[in-house]
Amino acid sequence: MSALDLLRTGSPQECRPVPRMLLTRPQWGALAEALVADTGPELMALWADPASVYLLLREGATLHLVSCPAPDGRYPALSPARPGAVRFERMIRDLWGHVAEGAVDLRPWLDHGRWPVAAPLAAKPEANGAAVPQPEFLTVEGEGVHQIPVGPVHAGIIEPGHFRFHVQGETVVRLEQRLGYVHKGHIGLMLGKPAQVAATLIARLSGDSTVAHGWAFAQAVEQALEVSPSPRATALRAVMAELERLHNHLNDWGFVCNDAAFAWPHAQCGALREGVLRTCAAAFGHRLMMDRVVPGGVAADLAPEGTAAILAALDAVEAAMPGLLAVYEGHASLQDRVVGTGRVAPELAARFAAGGHVGRAAGRGFDARAALPYPPYDALPPEVPVLAEGDVDARVRIRIAEIGESLRLLRALLADLPEGAVQVPLPRRGGEGIGVVEGFRGDCLHWVALDEAGLVRAAFPRDPSWLQWPLLEAAIEGNIVADFPLCNKSFNCSYSGVDL
Repeated sequence: MSALDLLRTGSPQECRPVPRMLLTRPQWGALAEALVADTGPELMALWADPASVYLLLREGATLHLVSCPAPDGRYPALSPARPGAVRFERMIRDLWGHVAEGAVDLRPWLDHGRWPVAAPLAAKPEANGAAVPQPEFLTVEGEGVHQIPVGPVHAGIIEPGHFRFHVQGETVVRLEQRLGYVHKGHIGLMLGKPAQVAATLIARLSGDSTVAHGWAFAQAVEQALEVSPSPRATALRAVMAELERLHNHLNDWGFVCNDAAFAWPHAQCGALREGVLRTCAAAFGHRLMMDRVVPGGVAADLAPEGTAAILAALDAVEAAMPGLLAVYEGHASLQDRVVGTGRVAPELAARFAAGGHVGRAAGRGFDARAALPYPPYDALPPEVPVLAEGDVDARVRIRIAEIGESLRLLRALLADLPEGAVQVPLPRRGGEGIGVVEGFRGDCLHWVALDEAGLVRAAFPRDPSWLQWPLLEAAIEGNIVADFPLCNKSFNCSYSGVDL
């Protein structure tokens, strides 16, 4: 049987917009074995609760959610079939204590041995009295190989992460990341909270994607409760999401140039981004639009002067784009640094189901707005740029193309804003739902289960960085150490978004 045929043998459980198929342990094991040969279904996420493990697959425009009980804290591993499962399995062991049998790698991921309890989200967490272990890194053998440890504290105001380089001379032969330094106990903090309170936590999962994560969580809650936001609220969410995409792509384009020692584009992009952020504050009351997307709609309507302010900011960005692009393409020293550097092979991007600019720069054209369309993008589909080169330059060019597309979408949205209320009330009842929204990094995916009082019983927020961070390790191999900041910024994965 194919993998999809196997998951259909499960018992359907109520979840929206797709039912969750409950598998027995033997069925889950058969599914794991079938996925080795059946390369079609993509692994989108893998997570747990105290009693079960959950898997979300995608094939085409269809999502498939399955779960399996883990009463003894064990379940068959998926990492031999899907490399993207590796870090999810490590995270599940750290947070819930469930062990993936036959896993490729079960080293700690989020737990550095300093938490007061082990498996804090388990039904009965146990006190942690063990000594703090030294981190384990994979070994590299060869003449002249040495290690360079970098981080977790870095120069500048950026999030913490440790990078362990194995190098021969100046050439990187292996890179390993160690994250978890900004672990906030996000899921634990959400449990037992009303959806409106949990939404404020989700808004702070990764601040640069506060709109996308807030929208995906709101979608999941609305699906669980069978509530539809008003057309005006939906359109305003899209306006905020495109502004978020716009200011982040401008920021990243500038920083890539800066890491290649070309400060002028960085300054220009920074000024344009600042203009967009001030416009967000004028239109929605917050520079990052944090806490503006809420379950049931949006927190407040667009300010009276908001449309004019946004259009003026769009005009400024559009006027500057040709000159910026000419400078980016016209300087040989810059092109020498970005073209061919940090390449991700298309087959690797496909194996990890990498989304966003990382995937689209390496041939994977997935964009949730088009592949899994949700309002208002079902009536206003975006043009999705795709390149195959997979290098730093391709990731920059995807951003540039998406800047232009966001300008188009924003003008179309503002020209046809529906009238009406911006919030609908939420009923107090139970339910289970999934939300997927395309953020500037890629697809933000949220699953939530509410109890009969409308409180969060279980949840999982999945940032696109989960499936992008491993590709950064592959992208830097064979490059020189000095190109790592350039490669890292061209990905711009979120540290906070994966440190649950």
